[in-house]
Amino acid sequence: MAFHEQRFPLRLSLTSSGGPGRQTDIVSLSNGREARNRRWRFSRRRYDVGSALRSVADLYAVLEFFEARGGQLHAFRFRDPVDFSSARPDEGVTSLDQWIGTGDGVTTAFPLVKAYGDGAAVERRPVVKPVAGTLRIAVDGVERMTGFAVDATSGIVTFEEGHVPDAGSEIRAGFEYDVPVRFDTDRIEINLDAFRAGRIPSIPLIEVIP
Repeated sequence: MAFHEQRFPLRLSLTSSGGPGRQTDIVSLSNGREARNRRWRFSRRRYDVGSALRSVADLYAVLEFFEARGGQLHAFRFRDPVDFSSARPDEGVTSLDQWIGTGDGVTTAFPLVKAYGDGAAVERRPVVKPVAGTLRIAVDGVERMTGFAVDATSGIVTFEEGHVPDAGSEIRAGFEYDVPVRFDTDRIEINLDAFRAGRIPSIPLIEVIP
């Protein structure tokens, strides 16, 4: 299997349903309390991009994309219609959105992450499929325009020689990103409901680690 750096057609993902899921073991104790254990370090997202009435052209686009991926064989990019950037949905991306590390004067590579928190706890999700051309970087609150690059296939930001962040400096980033997913089925069933239009009842996708 391989990862194809192709994005599922954006116009077909806007009506998708789904989101993050976790796996937690819960054991009821004899005193009435519960013991809870988190089995997954990070959440895993699932989506369904089926059900909406679509033109025959859109149905063919799904069919073509499915065949090119070999069904479940090859993973690909998917844009979550709600959670796709370092900023909140109603805000634009800035270079100060997310903390990605603290400089030590030596380290040149920093992985992109996105934090989710409410004061009681913070979860930092690795971002491995940033969208090319969207990255913005700031060091100690000052945006940098040059001296760094990002690998769009892994989410690793690398600073060039002469631009390595000094010890103690705060490194922040803003970016858009896709979710790495695969089809969670090896079958696509198309129903024609009207003239030149139809639907695919279910097209399940599941997040993968590329």
